[in-house]
Amino acid sequence: MKVALITGGSKGIGFGIAESLLKEGYKVAITSRTIASANQAASQLVAHGDVLAIEADVVDFKSQQDAVNLILEKWGQLDVLIANAGIGHFAPVDELDINLWKETIDTNLTGVFYSIKASVEELKKTRGHIFTISSLAGTNFFAGGSAYNASKFGLTGFTQSVMLDLRKYGVKVSTIMPGSVASHFNDHQPDSENDAWKIQPEDMGKLIVDLLAMPARTLPSKVEIRPTAPKG
Repeated sequence: MKVALITGGSKGIGFGIAESLLKEGYKVAITSRTIASANQAASQLVAHGDVLAIEADVVDFKSQQDAVNLILEKWGQLDVLIANAGIGHFAPVDELDINLWKETIDTNLTGVFYSIKASVEELKKTRGHIFTISSLAGTNFFAGGSAYNASKFGLTGFTQSVMLDLRKYGVKVSTIMPGSVASHFNDHQPDSENDAWKIQPEDMGKLIVDLLAMPARTLPSKVEIRPTAPKG
C-alpha cells in the first residue's frame, strides 16, 4: 500500500494527479480550503479508488499538521506529498496590492514549507517522495509577474535545497515546472477547444506516476514540462 497527500487536490493539476495515482492503486488524500470542494472532488475520484477529502489551508501550519494526522489515523503511513496548492496575482509592481503580494508568497512559498514541515518525519519513515509544483515562471520572469515570479523562483530554489537536505534519509524531492496547463488557475475556466494545446491535468498525473516509478538510485530533482506546440 502507498499513500499520497495532494494539497489543492480538488481541481486542475491536483485533481489530475489524484486520479492518476488512484488508478495506480495509491490511497489518496486531497485537501481544499473548503470541505465542500474536497467532498465534491472526492465523489468523482472515488470510482478510481480509496480517497480521503480534507479541509485544510496551506497558509495555516496547524491545518497541515491536522491533515497529516487524519491520514495517519486512516491509513497509518504517508509515502508521497504533492505540494500543489497555489495562486496567482498579476499586476505591475506600482499597482500591486500589498495584501495580494503577501497572499501569493504565503500560499506559493511558505505554504509549501508548511506542508513539507508537517509531513517530513512520516516521509522519512517510508523513504517517500516529495513533489512541489513550481512553474516555468520559477526561472523565467515577465512583466506584471513580480509576486508570482518571486514565489516560484523561491519555490524552485527552496525545493532544490530541501532535496539536498533530505536525500540522506532516502527521501526523494522533485520540483515540477510546468508551462501552460489547462486548469482552473487564476479563475480560468478550462475549455476543451481553446485549451486543447495546453498541458492537461492528466498529463501532469502521468508525469508523477512515471517519476515515482524511477529506480530508487535515480533522483529526478527538477523537471521542466511545456506544451509541445504553443498556441499562435
